[in-house]
Amino acid sequence: MTNLAKRSLSPTQQWLVELMQRLFYGQILGLHIRDGQPVADPPPRLVRDRKLGSEPVPQPVSPREDFLLKQQAVELFHYFDEIGEGVIDLIEVKHGLPFRLQHTEPPA
Repeated sequence: MTNLAKRSLSPTQQWLVELMQRLFYGQILGLHIRDGQPVADPPPRLVRDRKLGSEPVPQPVSPREDFLLKQQAVELFHYFDEIGEGVIDLIEVKHGLPFRLQHTEPPA
């Protein structure tokens, strides 16, 4: 596992980490990637998941605090580097972390 701190990320990578923390549970749809970096404009669509009949889950870290990234986030940014350019169709977020993603690739 690579030790990577939030403060060492680019501004748009930090923006995405904070977006996932705020969303906490849900989906990020249509995220553009340019030069391996997430793009905030045009903004992706957010779909928030909320379980009814239960208490809201507190977020463990303030979006402004620095911390070491979990492996899921490190893998997400490595994947962005691999694809370089494109649109991520879906990032499923659980507990403020990327859990699963879908990316449509052109045929070989």
